[in-house]
Amino acid sequence: MPERKVTIAAKTGLHARPAKLFVQAAAKTGVPVRIRVGDGKPVPANSMLGVLSLGATHGTEVTLEADGPGADDALDTLAALLGRDLDAEPTGA
Repeated sequence: MPERKVTIAAKTGLHARPAKLFVQAAAKTGVPVRIRVGDGKPVPANSMLGVLSLGATHGTEVTLEADGPGADDALDTLAALLGRDLDAEPTGA
């Protein structure tokens, strides 16, 4: 199963706007992606409540994992998104 480790760059972590943008992007991939912190239980990346429940703050390393066709592309896209400070980007990013 492909996976990517990425450090959360958003200054507010995966809360509010960054979490919303991440969840929307995960849903658009069409691939079942999961996200976890450390050795914790993975949650669906397209679930706002699941993502918020991780409590991932700025600098937290998360692991993204996915299965199936398109998994690598989906993980690359989502890892790149988390690697940016989404709070610093204009609305509609």
